[in-house]
Amino acid sequence: MDNEYGKSKLEAESILNRLQSENGNPVFIFRLPNVFGKWCLPNYNSVIATFCYNIVRDLPVKINDPDATIVLAYIDDVVDKFINILNNFSQNFDQNLTTYKITLGELYRILQSFKQSRKDLVIPNVGTGLIRALYATFTSYLDTNSFSYPIPQYKDPRGVFVEMLKTQDAGQFSFFTAHPGVTRGEHYHHSKIEKFLVISGKAKFRFRHIITNEYFEIFTEGDIPQVVESIPGWTHDITNVGQEKMVVMLWASEIFDKSKPDTYSCKI
Repeated sequence: MDNEYGKSKLEAESILNRLQSENGNPVFIFRLPNVFGKWCLPNYNSVIATFCYNIVRDLPVKINDPDATIVLAYIDDVVDKFINILNNFSQNFDQNLTTYKITLGELYRILQSFKQSRKDLVIPNVGTGLIRALYATFTSYLDTNSFSYPIPQYKDPRGVFVEMLKTQDAGQFSFFTAHPGVTRGEHYHHSKIEKFLVISGKAKFRFRHIITNEYFEIFTEGDIPQVVESIPGWTHDITNVGQEKMVVMLWASEIFDKSKPDTYSCKI
């Protein structure tokens, strides 16, 4: 930076480099970009802290130039690098930090998608890289009243069905219940695959191949974790054969689409 602050930092670098050259003291110099992460003060010098704070509280966000690019470093990556220097000292230590480039407009869109995911249940791919770091940071700005949020419940005489989480490219997670003696399902899929895990209760799964009529049954219960898969082209159902309410976790390989559900009623 071409100001007194920047000049002072450059002079400090020069002094430290001379110290290393003259006395052999180990010196590692990092020129950090925009560092972000949990607990950063909003409305100060971190755009991410300000965006997160305002978005979770429905406050306005001002962006003068959505196409402006910023370079980011996640605080956990910075701390890991510093700790590695202390634990694995070497003059040849790699001082390169993991950094990310992003426009302000894209940053705002991603942070808004985190908030929207609490309404439409569709979570972005938050497991790696910048999105992982942004998601962790975003949630750290939630107040305690927002630590939980309601999700839809669909209830009928058979029990309830609740959608919990939908992913962009890996299906969705739900759970359902069934009262004793109740049968759910009796349908098949052309492409959709489901994985069932009985959490509590006892279940009987029935399968019939819609072309060959091959038939078989599977019994499972909550005390013995076992995943049961539905296979395309096999009509299937699940019956609560126990004396208590049955609770079943369900993963489907795609998000349910009312206009094209890939679910066809078919008796066993």
